[in-house]
Amino acid sequence: MANITRFDPFDDFFRGFFVRPVDLNGEPQQTPSIKMDVREQGNEYLVHAELPGIKKEDIHIVVDGNLVSISAESRQEKEVKEGERVLRSERYFGKVSRSFQLSQEIDDGKAEAKFTDGVLELTLPKRTASPNKRLNIL
Repeated sequence: MANITRFDPFDDFFRGFFVRPVDLNGEPQQTPSIKMDVREQGNEYLVHAELPGIKKEDIHIVVDGNLVSISAESRQEKEVKEGERVLRSERYFGKVSRSFQLSQEIDDGKAEAKFTDGVLELTLPKRTASPNKRLNIL
């Protein structure tokens, strides 16, 4: 016996249009993530993260032990000109974030961040291990 299914051409169109971004071929697009390189160099970690179109004041970095979290927000600037209509808008506007764990804790007091030409550069020194302290019993 043949299986018969109902096909509604607008079903896929509306599902893709309103639920997730769709590229020119009708394929769903992934929400952008922060692309980055992490290197270990001597007593520090070097991180380069791509954040194109983001302003420096919209980037937030949190270091907690060996966990590093980067978040940023890209805001859409609405510039509507009379007689103009948008045919397609593919640029992403919204929040992106990324967290990762390193093998050693970070000395957050000495950590540095620079942002140039859409690339965030973090220099994260490793925390030096403090020697164990022996307690005297009174």
